[in-house]
Amino acid sequence: MYDVLVIGGGAAGFYAAIHIAEKRPNTKIAILERGKEVLTKVKISGGGRCNVTHAEFNPADLSKNYPRGEKELLGPFHTYASGDTVGFFEERGVALKIEDDGRMFPVSNSSQTIIDCFISEADRLGIQVKTLCSVTGIEQIDEEVGKKWKVAIGDGFMYCKKLILATGSNPKMWKYIEGLGHKIVPPVPSLFTFNVKDKRISAIPGVATHAEVKVIPKKNFGKKSVKAKIDVSSLFSEGPLLVTHWGMSGPAILKLSAWGARILEQYNYQFKIQVNWVPDYHQNGLLELFLKVKQLEKKTVLRTKVLDIPKRLWANLVKAASIDDTTTWPEVSKQQLTSLSEQLTAGIFQVNGKSTFKEEFVTAGGVDLKEINFKTYESKILPSLYFAGEIINIDAITGGFNFQNAWTGGFIAANGVVEGLNSNSQK
Repeated sequence: MYDVLVIGGGAAGFYAAIHIAEKRPNTKIAILERGKEVLTKVKISGGGRCNVTHAEFNPADLSKNYPRGEKELLGPFHTYASGDTVGFFEERGVALKIEDDGRMFPVSNSSQTIIDCFISEADRLGIQVKTLCSVTGIEQIDEEVGKKWKVAIGDGFMYCKKLILATGSNPKMWKYIEGLGHKIVPPVPSLFTFNVKDKRISAIPGVATHAEVKVIPKKNFGKKSVKAKIDVSSLFSEGPLLVTHWGMSGPAILKLSAWGARILEQYNYQFKIQVNWVPDYHQNGLLELFLKVKQLEKKTVLRTKVLDIPKRLWANLVKAASIDDTTTWPEVSKQQLTSLSEQLTAGIFQVNGKSTFKEEFVTAGGVDLKEINFKTYESKILPSLYFAGEIINIDAITGGFNFQNAWTGGFIAANGVVEGLNSNSQK
């Protein structure tokens, strides 16, 4: 019999257990992990450096990075946000640094620093960590002294007063939760790159530039998808775009994949995007600039890159506008310059499929947000059941925001558990 069982040995599970043990010493806590190792996602995140959080310290601005959960997270972020996360790690001797794009990493540049911090804290606080501990069933049972949780582990059982589920995107666990009466929003991938085969980008992998990308709505889906509950015409993002061997990646694409996760799944990942490679310009304004350059410049269009974009990309787009290598600015026609302006500001690319972004697989979907009390992260349907992390229908764009959701959920769920245990002991 335990006071608290935490199912899931990841970021949210450890964070919750550590805060419970700190706030309420001598609480009997166990973390149950089905795999051989704990904190595996922490280990591989950020290319093995662990993107702990983001240097966005305003709760309202922070919540805007969550395609699912923006409204629900506003209150929790006022309670516990990025600054609190930084404080937690610094109090334990783990200094964090801010990179130019706002992402925060341990100064050590190693995710092992974060893992070691959690393992040593769990050890110091007497939290039992049980690996290779696969849960095969969950039920709430009534006893004379009140309700308790019965968790099936293989052929045996474990019991607890409070149960925290922090199992991430685990379909088996979602099935158990559904069996207990919760609604699960069907999962779809989020944070993925676009597969694009196009001669304009095929020979230039590694090229990166600032761009604006928007999804072109499919006519037969209408302007608004009822199922996805999103206005497709508003699906656009701006930021660094990276050309890869298989298509397009980088923050601009990843943000778009997160915001469009549901509608792009409905499109079966077959859709068109419009790319503006020079977001400071629109098509007509760029054409005016080119016509001025035509009056002044004598060299070839190919060799005179008049915009701040990578050379290889400029060369490919010049070619796509039917301007050959030897055409000089005085020789180029207005029609060709119109075409070049279009290629640069409104190029259409066909997307055929997606690829997972590195190992940082994120899912949109999970426990319905309407069924969770966000002041405690407790189930509204089953008292003394708590959720933290990606098990619920919250996900974020890339940049440390998914981990911040785990830290915030883990902290508030821990507070809820402690309050519940204390009020029970007073009765």
